[in-house]
Amino acid sequence: MAKKKADESFNLDTILFKCRDILRQARNSGSFFEKRDMMLTLVFLRFIGEKYEYGVENLRKKLIEDGIDPDDPNMIVAFQDDPTFTDGTFPLFPEARWSTIINTPAPQLNITLDAALRSIATNSVSLKGCFVEGTFTTRNLAPNDIKKLVDEVNKINHKSFGEEKDLIGRVYEYFLKEFAVNATKEEGEFYTPHDVVQLIATMIEPFDGTLYDPCCGSGGMFIQSTELVRAKLGDISRINVYGQEKEAATYRLAKMNLALRGISHHLGDTNDSTFTHDLHKGLYFNYIMANPPFNLKGWYNDNLKNDSRWADYTTPPESNANYAWILHILSHLKPLDGVAGFLLANGALGDSDTLNIRQQLIKNDKVEAIVVLPRELFITTDISVTLWILNQNKKGGNYHGRKLRNREHEVLFMDLRTWKDNPVKNENKKKVRLVDDQIQRAADIYHTWQSEGTDGTHYEVPELYRSVHDTEIENNGWSLAPSKYIEFIDHDLDIDYEAEMARIQAEMRDILKSEKQSQKMLEEAFRGIGYGID
Repeated sequence: MAKKKADESFNLDTILFKCRDILRQARNSGSFFEKRDMMLTLVFLRFIGEKYEYGVENLRKKLIEDGIDPDDPNMIVAFQDDPTFTDGTFPLFPEARWSTIINTPAPQLNITLDAALRSIATNSVSLKGCFVEGTFTTRNLAPNDIKKLVDEVNKINHKSFGEEKDLIGRVYEYFLKEFAVNATKEEGEFYTPHDVVQLIATMIEPFDGTLYDPCCGSGGMFIQSTELVRAKLGDISRINVYGQEKEAATYRLAKMNLALRGISHHLGDTNDSTFTHDLHKGLYFNYIMANPPFNLKGWYNDNLKNDSRWADYTTPPESNANYAWILHILSHLKPLDGVAGFLLANGALGDSDTLNIRQQLIKNDKVEAIVVLPRELFITTDISVTLWILNQNKKGGNYHGRKLRNREHEVLFMDLRTWKDNPVKNENKKKVRLVDDQIQRAADIYHTWQSEGTDGTHYEVPELYRSVHDTEIENNGWSLAPSKYIEFIDHDLDIDYEAEMARIQAEMRDILKSEKQSQKMLEEAFRGIGYGID
């Protein structure tokens, strides 16, 4: 028998590939979305069970440190059968624990899994509405299939893959990528890679106050942002997250994901469209981070014609929601100091049918930075993407310990398209990532430009970034394409043409001289044998 690779069981893609194959071959496994949701629910049960087990283990250690026997029957009843945790761990009744699930005989697994979901939803307010009733008994996978699936999911844990990983988000991304050829075309079905979220968060620094995502998907933006807060400040209680999600299954996933992380969140009572039913209408946020569906169609209805979100501008075109997202985001930023970082397709930089809105945004001095990102950062699309940063306060002042200068009527343009030297291995399509040093370099460029002591009129590096006054943007037809402002060097111009021409001419003279000598030698040779040359 061939020796099994030592790290195979700890390769997340290997585990998920096996799960995918089990579901593809299983009878009654349902549609792509049903397969995905079944997998994500299993992963959730695994993670909430893992966290519970970790909490009980720590509780036992604490009891021992306090001189109490954790195996004393009275202590088991008092602490372990009904534990109270202070770290966000969910107390689970026996029927909802992973140890119960993993030890259940295959024929009873579907019933046991649904009983676990029902127990969790009944006993936790924050997890109510996260699950579809009868998720597993409705599908009723064959005992052998559901058992194999549970055994594979049992291999996925944070101890193996790292506490900092958004594992539910990673599983979501995998099934989005692998299960359906058309998955990339589904509205809202885009998982934002960790490095892209890290870039946005490092630049706008959402370290305290309120953070909002109007199209929050599986909650990855919130999770990665709070991980950055932990790394910088160590206290995620300083930030409170708000979000909205249109797709029901993804909404449930976000609630699961955030609840597992102990992140205080407000996602509304149900899933709904951000445009037609804004669940956070009238609220203003310190920070907004978003990755809206690119070039979304079908977002508009007649009730939105005179919507207050674009009352100071014009109604965005029905054919594309890009500028509807911009104006929605702007409407929710705190008027005095709100900051937003969000992604849009590059077409939004210069679309002709949004010229009036873009012109007004620039005149109103809302746009602070435009950053074109490398292609192939996303698994689910290779479309070229831009990071926009809007800022309600470009007048300067203190911000997270930095003293900012007055940047009114300036926009920083950055072009990172050449940052493609970190390919991601073992992907089905070409993909690159931004590493920590690159993310920090981009943030440093932005933060230095913001800071006191920087001359915005001469802040530039060719082919990378440049600070531009809005009069120059006006002269370029209100385009926000960085290529119109950043100097791109024609490297042929590095040649010293006079020296190069002198070299070429010298070579030509040598060639002509050599040809004349050869011709003379040939003539002399023919004359020597009695032939003349005409």
